[in-house]
Amino acid sequence: MTGGDERHGGDGTAVAVVTVAYRSNDVLPGFLESIEAASAAPVHCVIVDNRPGEGSRAADLAHEHRAHYIALPSNPGYGGAINAGVASLAPSVRWVLVSNPDVVLHAGVIDALVAVGESDDRIAAIGPAVLNPDGTVYPSARRVPSLRTGVGHALFVNLWTDNPWTKRYRQDAAEAVTPRDAGWLSGACVLVRRDVFDAIGGFDEGYFMYFEDVDLGYRLGKAGWRNRYEPSAAVTHVGGHTAARDSAVMIRAHHTSARRFISRKYSGWHLWPVRAALSAGLAVRSTLLQRRAH
Repeated sequence: MTGGDERHGGDGTAVAVVTVAYRSNDVLPGFLESIEAASAAPVHCVIVDNRPGEGSRAADLAHEHRAHYIALPSNPGYGGAINAGVASLAPSVRWVLVSNPDVVLHAGVIDALVAVGESDDRIAAIGPAVLNPDGTVYPSARRVPSLRTGVGHALFVNLWTDNPWTKRYRQDAAEAVTPRDAGWLSGACVLVRRDVFDAIGGFDEGYFMYFEDVDLGYRLGKAGWRNRYEPSAAVTHVGGHTAARDSAVMIRAHHTSARRFISRKYSGWHLWPVRAALSAGLAVRSTLLQRRAH
């Protein structure tokens, strides 16, 4: 890690990639190897290590792939780590690809996303199609959850997968292959306009994990910016390696973040009964799912 106020990517590079390493030894090499073919122009890469030591190979991999390595003294969560990575970039960097390390970028995907962003000054975030390992499309461009769709999705997604609330929230039917604006884009892989990302304060670091991307898309939309989904550009999400090992912890984190988002979106004093009811329901759901995970 380089100390002081030195910024990276200051060689005229217009695009940077920022990823977060956390128990990522198995997947980080494939991600880094996929970057070169994703852009015709040079791309600066930053690896933020949320768990340095303990066998992490992130520093060695950064050196091997000429990436900048940042070892954080404590784990601030996904959004906090991404913010640290973006803050290390030189002012010349105009676009930042935020990505999980367990993603493989397809050839030309960065160029395709930048082209969409450059087509309209009001587009602040662009998301590719996120493919599962079997080639199916993951619903990565969704509506910001309303009370009706949010409650319906939360209650029925594990019992009735084809329920109308989940379908409306995920927009995962024919819309999954249609370029369109979205309420929010998955933080697993999303290109953001750097000056806008900075202007709205980046990710809210109050979210340790989950919902930081929902919150980002929501705040961008409220500020008048567009979140754009471009399925002709694609990446493959090879697997939730961390979540698979810590499922009960991740369930708890997901529901904690959901309560935070609800409290912020429905913050009016007159909505406190709604907040209280939804928080209680999320707490019960979290407990039941954790028991099932065990």
